[in-house]
Amino acid sequence: MLRLEDLAAIAQSHAADLGSRVAAFDLGGRRFDGNEKPAVMGVINLSADSWYRESVAPSTEAAVRMGHVLAAQGADILDVGAESSLAQAARVDEAAQRSRLLPVVRELAGAGHLVSVETYHPAVTRACLEAGAKVLNLTGTERTAEMYRMVADHDAAVIICHVQGANVRAVGDFDFGADPAAMLRDYFEREIEVAVGQGVRRLWIDPGLGFYYRNLQDSSVRIRHQMGVFLNTFRLRALGWPTCHALPHAFECFGDEVRCAEPFFAVLAALGRTDLFRTHEVPRTRAVLSTLGVW
Repeated sequence: MLRLEDLAAIAQSHAADLGSRVAAFDLGGRRFDGNEKPAVMGVINLSADSWYRESVAPSTEAAVRMGHVLAAQGADILDVGAESSLAQAARVDEAAQRSRLLPVVRELAGAGHLVSVETYHPAVTRACLEAGAKVLNLTGTERTAEMYRMVADHDAAVIICHVQGANVRAVGDFDFGADPAAMLRDYFEREIEVAVGQGVRRLWIDPGLGFYYRNLQDSSVRIRHQMGVFLNTFRLRALGWPTCHALPHAFECFGDEVRCAEPFFAVLAALGRTDLFRTHEVPRTRAVLSTLGVW
């Protein structure tokens, strides 16, 4: 159970981080300044294996149409992925990812939308940046310096995801550590140094709460961990860069009302001072943020 006393204890224990301000930057003609207002990222899945059915686009035309709708609903960034992160989903090789992603990226970027691509393949990264993507949603830990350099060379941005494994599809048990927020802070401090050293000037950091680690399949364990990280996100902002959260689903708790899950978690993420909300439910999440007074 989450109590007011729990929130007070977190704030009191880390009071020095509460007022942390993060870098603001311009990207694709938009201003991103989490100190003033958070941003929202809408999701487009090009894999039929993706769990969130409402986000699946079975064709280029459907993906482009979905992108226009998400932007009209208030998404600042459109995040497009060609491979589901589900453990049992089919793997999609680099060639297939490019064939799925590139037409969508070209169409949406050509229409003036700010496009993000979720991948961990350098070749896919390069091709999508050349096609007009302005954000790399990096879900892997190998050859990161090479991909950071690509991002810098294309005057783009990167979302650095925390992944305990080679990539989001190659994870085992999650190592929590004594203090997950402190562990995340150490990880991002190292990656930020590499990214900035490669010339990156625009980035978000993402704790990766939606990835499918084996020992997080128990919903009570997973949700407790997610709630704790959401509420401690302000401690990561002390690194000086904005934070991103992919809002989770918690089907075990929400059942038929699962589309309400991401807006619920948006409340916790907002309390923790999240700067970019990645969601399949753009209108619902925006309504929650507006109600909270942070939008």
